[in-house]
Amino acid sequence: MNKQAVLLTLLAATFGATAAPYTPATGNVVLERLPSRSDPAQRELAAARAKLAADPRNPELAAAVARRYVTLGREDADPRYLGYAQAALAPWWSAATPPAPVQLLRATILQSTHQFPAALRDLDQLVQANPADAQAWLTRATVQQVTGDFAGARQSCTRLFGIAPDLVLRTCLAGVGSLTGTARASYLTLNQAYAAHRSTGSGIADWVLTLLGEMAARLGDAPAAERHFRQALALAPLDAYLLGAYADFLLDQNRAAEAVPLLRGHEKADALLLRLGLALAATGGRDTATVTAMLRDRFAAAQLRGDTVHQREQARFELALERQPARALALAKQNWAVQKEPADLRILLDSALAAKDKAALATVRAWVRQTGIEDVAVQHRLAGVAP
Repeated sequence: MNKQAVLLTLLAATFGATAAPYTPATGNVVLERLPSRSDPAQRELAAARAKLAADPRNPELAAAVARRYVTLGREDADPRYLGYAQAALAPWWSAATPPAPVQLLRATILQSTHQFPAALRDLDQLVQANPADAQAWLTRATVQQVTGDFAGARQSCTRLFGIAPDLVLRTCLAGVGSLTGTARASYLTLNQAYAAHRSTGSGIADWVLTLLGEMAARLGDAPAAERHFRQALALAPLDAYLLGAYADFLLDQNRAAEAVPLLRGHEKADALLLRLGLALAATGGRDTATVTAMLRDRFAAAQLRGDTVHQREQARFELALERQPARALALAKQNWAVQKEPADLRILLDSALAAKDKAALATVRAWVRQTGIEDVAVQHRLAGVAP
């Protein structure tokens, strides 16, 4: 079993800060020259694209090209790569039952653009056809967790037993447990599992360390969170998801001045540009207005495209930078109807508090009671508000 391929699918699936991809008519359309053509990885991709151009209906070639684009999209937080990946899969994109590698990548792209029901349909077909498909079970667990189906996510994680590396299984289960009332135990178990598997490849290691950092942060253990995030950054210093998670931690710890240099140079990614804007605003940065204007333009363009993937980020923008709690709450509610990660709960709560919306606050309280989620930031905010 290819551990790196398993991790690719999970990380691509959890990559939420993306826009709706532009999809060229075919995978052969050149929209932009990829950077660093002397890079061996880019040369390898160029060679694969050339092979696909000569044989565009070869599912193995198409899957290889699409898989590489999905990886690049997550690493760079550039949604255009998802469009390139979709174009590579164009001959099968609307097929009811495409070849399994193509269907898995289609599910990954659908999840990345928040088309969760369609992604689950593909994943259900895949695991029914091949119950030993670890990648499909892992991606299915991710989609279920993002949408708040924790029982389903836990069940999908358990199906990894015997078909995925032990650390992948434990990480999957710990992620669900951290959101359903067993955060401390899940953190300790995963931390011990990682210590026992330190020789694991860097791809899996930075995923585990990032999750440990997020778990520790929600538990209020700032030193542990700092340690995990730093270890992950040493392995994957350019990972967009990790940079966003660590930036959020720094902002919560009133360390915005440290977030600014962390995020400089990553302005192409909307989610990281947002965090840069928040950090600049918190530190009185001179270019706060410039970054705010850039974000305003990007969100306006997304709305014109009908792109709703950025609702969480746009809600944070409206609340913290535009000072528009009513607009922020409307976006946070729309986002909550689609996905239910801790960050989604947090912006719903912050917007509800700012807008003094009791119904939205009741939604947050009900979710906390229902799931048992443990998050010190949420708990502190709710503690100061009368039921």
